[in-house]
Amino acid sequence: MTTGARARALVLRGIPALLLALAAGCTTKGGADWVHDGSSEPQIVRGGGGWLHELAPDDGPRDLGAGAAGDPGGRARRVVDASRAPGEAPDAAQADLDGAADAAAAQDEPALLVREHGRPARATPAPSQRVSPGLAPGLFRNTYYDFPSEGEGPKDAVLYDAACAPLASVPRAFHDQVCVQGSGRLASGATVSFARRDCACADVCPRTGQQVCFERLDPRRFPYGRGATGRPITPLRTVAVDSSVIPLGTSLFVPELVGLPLPGGGLHDGCFVAEDRGIKVVGRQIDVFTGDPAVTARLNALFPSNRGVRLVLDDARCRARGGPAGPS
Repeated sequence: MTTGARARALVLRGIPALLLALAAGCTTKGGADWVHDGSSEPQIVRGGGGWLHELAPDDGPRDLGAGAAGDPGGRARRVVDASRAPGEAPDAAQADLDGAADAAAAQDEPALLVREHGRPARATPAPSQRVSPGLAPGLFRNTYYDFPSEGEGPKDAVLYDAACAPLASVPRAFHDQVCVQGSGRLASGATVSFARRDCACADVCPRTGQQVCFERLDPRRFPYGRGATGRPITPLRTVAVDSSVIPLGTSLFVPELVGLPLPGGGLHDGCFVAEDRGIKVVGRQIDVFTGDPAVTARLNALFPSNRGVRLVLDDARCRARGGPAGPS
């Protein structure tokens, strides 16, 4: 074979390899993720590994309901490599990306809407925004708590103050209620409210496993006890929250609770204030303070616990609220 023929053969033999290399490059690009958070112009993320759209700034109220399952901040947390086959181990670059994502998750960064190639969109919730099993994405779990009163019966339990001095002898049934609800009314008319937990002198609360000490409060100032803000709590206006999800003092509009009948007549306006916390109130949950076990039972019949509600934070309809829930 002549020198020219030999050169042509080498060139022809190299063309398929070149085509294969080009095809491999296109395949990597085609398997990239798409990340969209509502804007119109994409930005490339990580060397062609995906596209990122950040939410436009929103100066209005933050809707944490079904229409906004992600965090209102709208910043990216994690991009998953959809070009990798299910079960395939990640490469070094993806492992680094996953590690950075886990570090971001530890800082409780907001959720990101991830659209994997060839699959429908899915939300990747931040740890504090994970919903309860069986609850639709974007909803908050709803529960109720109240203000028990000491009843009759043998006084076979003791409430202690924060210094472990006996505060009052009460029936066991009342002790087991007030250690869950946090506040209650003694037979004398005095209000007792949560002071601290992990009291070695106190009996273990059967429902929470905690040992709680209490403080006696002036019933004229705290007729229903004191919340986590240090202020009096108000029936059908105060809600307990996980303050890592909803800051204390935030006003909330709950559309599903608009129109509930009030004990004194009239209908509820759907406005509440985050003024309390609870050891069992974790993540996406609001615990509505009813003020009376009978009201709790009635509301559970009308709008049962764990059905799920949407929240609008700092809504204009609720900013001026803060007193008792009056007729609408």
